[in-house]
Amino acid sequence: MSRAGELLYRNARYGAEYAVDRQGITELVDEGHIPVVHMGQVVGAGAVAAFPVHWIRVLLWCPLDITESRSAGRGDKDVEVRVKVWHETREDLLAHETEPWTLALRTDQLSPTESADAIIEALLSTASAESRDIRELVK
Repeated sequence: MSRAGELLYRNARYGAEYAVDRQGITELVDEGHIPVVHMGQVVGAGAVAAFPVHWIRVLLWCPLDITESRSAGRGDKDVEVRVKVWHETREDLLAHETEPWTLALRTDQLSPTESADAIIEALLSTASAESRDIRELVK
C-alpha cells in the first residue's frame, strides 16, 4: 500500500505499526461519515490533511502526571513507554509550535463530553486552524 501511494501516513509506536489509508478514509466519506484520525505526531496531522475533506485539527493535551495516572489506571503494562512518548510528543509540538490547530483542549480541565461538544461545534462552524500558544499549553 505504501509503495502504491495508498497510505496517507504511517508510523511505528508501542511495538506496533499504524497507518492511515486513503481508501479507508474515502469509504468513510462516501458513506457520509466523518473520519476521525488519532495522530501522535504533528507531521502525521499534516500528512492526512492532503486528503480533500474539511479537516479540523484538534490538539488534545494533559500534563505528565495525569498521563501517568490515566495509563496506570487503565492497567497499561507499558506506562514507562507512554511517559517516554509523552515527552517525545511535547518536543514534537515545541518543534512545530507555529503549526495551526483548530482547537487545543486540555483533557484534564474538560470532561469527555465538554471536549466532544467543543469539537462538534468547531466542525459545524467550519472553524479554521490557527497558531496556538503551544509553549503555554505543554509547560
